[in-house]
Amino acid sequence: MSEVRRRAQVARATKETDIELDLTLDGGGAADVETGIGFFDHMLELFAHHGRFDLRLRAAGDLDVDGHHTVEDVGLVLGQAFAEALGDKRGIARYAWCALPMDEALALVALDISGRPYLVHDLKLGGIRIGGFDAELTGHFLRSFATRAGLTLHVRLLSGDDPHHIVEAVFKGVARALATACAVVDRGGDVPSTKGTL
Repeated sequence: MSEVRRRAQVARATKETDIELDLTLDGGGAADVETGIGFFDHMLELFAHHGRFDLRLRAAGDLDVDGHHTVEDVGLVLGQAFAEALGDKRGIARYAWCALPMDEALALVALDISGRPYLVHDLKLGGIRIGGFDAELTGHFLRSFATRAGLTLHVRLLSGDDPHHIVEAVFKGVARALATACAVVDRGGDVPSTKGTL
């Protein structure tokens, strides 16, 4: 009996961005990403690799204005793809956490694929740029992603000085926690909720 392939293809076009995304949850970590923001591409590639998700993404945005719309809308599209690929969430682990070190930085990520979007984070990255990436947009990305994916997501920075290391620890930590929470642990099992739905 063949396994169901948990995959979603999502497109979003507005006056600010044009995005096409193909996501496979049970992949090998392959990434083919182009957003026009080099550091953001790097973070999404790390996200795919450490979550073992296959991700193909093309995003064209109004980068002549700034990167805000591109980063935010990629978060929305990626979150929607996760929600669609997970389907009814039958048999998944649902909850997960990861403490991810990156040199001096340590990010704690805990999440629940609950269907109830909520984000709590304590990242203070205002006024910091990493290459062409406004580091403060990390929080906007997480909010957009959690909203569309239906995640309760908590991100705490336990230590860290280097903004590159901090953001990288966050993206890797979210990926690792998601991989665990998305994993099918009870094939043919129930939705992991006493309500019967998530």
